Amino acid sequence: MTPLEFDAKHLWHPYSNATASGPMHLIDTAEGVWIECDDGSRMIDAMSSWWCAIHGHRHPKIVAAMQAQLERMPHVMFGGLTHLPAVELGQKLVGLMPPDLDRIFYCDSGSVSVEVAMKMAVQYQMAAGRTGKVEFATIRGGYHGDTWKAMSVCDPVTGMHGLFQGALSIQHFAPCPPISVRDQWPDDPAANGLGELEALLACNADRIAALILEPLVQGAGGMHFYHPEWIRQAKTLCDAHNILLIFDEIATGFGRTGLLFAMDAVGVVPDILCLGKALTGGHVSFAATVTSRQVAEQIGTGHPGVFMHGPTYMANPLACAAAIASLTLLDDGGWQTRVRSIETQLEAELQSARDLKHVRDVRVLGAIGVIEMNARVDPEVAHRRAMETGVWLRPFGRNIYCMPPFIISQHDLSRVTAEMIALAGSLS
Repeated sequence: MTPLEFDAKHLWHPYSNATASGPMHLIDTAEGVWIECDDGSRMIDAMSSWWCAIHGHRHPKIVAAMQAQLERMPHVMFGGLTHLPAVELGQKLVGLMPPDLDRIFYCDSGSVSVEVAMKMAVQYQMAAGRTGKVEFATIRGGYHGDTWKAMSVCDPVTGMHGLFQGALSIQHFAPCPPISVRDQWPDDPAANGLGELEALLACNADRIAALILEPLVQGAGGMHFYHPEWIRQAKTLCDAHNILLIFDEIATGFGRTGLLFAMDAVGVVPDILCLGKALTGGHVSFAATVTSRQVAEQIGTGHPGVFMHGPTYMANPLACAAAIASLTLLDDGGWQTRVRSIETQLEAELQSARDLKHVRDVRVLGAIGVIEMNARVDPEVAHRRAMETGVWLRPFGRNIYCMPPFIISQHDLSRVTAEMIALAGSLS
């Protein structure tokens, strides 16, 4: 039995039918922007392997840091113990945060960091004596992960988890903010979408612990880029009702939008921040939930006086070493020039897609390029083309999109945009 035959018979891939997973490519190595198959053919990873490999694959400095740590200590429990990689990473993260965010809880994955943030919010409210505030508000079109509580704040109708709607906790959904990031902001609450949010929060203030948002960019829910003023005013509404604000920056963190964090563009400091994906430069799974001293100390005053969460691989030293190396690569700021260059090139080269028959919209922000179609795009169409074109794309919903590594060359990015347009044209 060949590896691909075994895979087809026994391995279950993301969002796939276990008995018919579709076309599959056997990857042997990965380096830089390239992923290489077992037969030697190569593809540009235009996805950054689900948005995490910002420095490219197998970056020598991150690999070296992991190898050095592997020789010392690949793992040790974090309960009652600590280690220098966790401390050094914490120092780097605190140095990147606004002064109000200085308490770090390490997690195993982005989805778990959302679970942790939601548990923090509930424990905070309970410790403050607001024991009825155990529910959550969010906006339509969002996506926050595949674990159970995280699914409850994903869009229940258009999202990937609508199947579980009857089994999940019922949360509170405001309309998706209607004003795009580049549009003129209207002050009328009926036009800017804040009227519905204000009514929702006011009506349910005694039950809502927190409002959770993907700031500026809704990722897997539809690649919607919305106006920062909506978030600024949402923060004011939250404060008026003792509702915490959680930012899910798992997709946007570490430079993807052109700024280090989307909250920098928004000018709002959340009460709790979720980080993941690019934290280790895509070399190993890791995440963090960052909160304020106020939230942490309030939780400490309530029963049982400790935060009730503790993953086995929390603060894994190997992952901490990778994250330290990845953040060090961002220290010189060169990524900002590269992301601006990617944004300019995406805007120029994707414009012709607007003339295609079934294209609904074309939009770009930082190192994110999106061609939105009028109908759903079957990802298997792109998968079958990948070996021929040498470009790895994985469309979802109506979106053909790219989130390339920041190190991609202009020539390779042109290959990506050309394939995005060709794929959109083949569907028109």
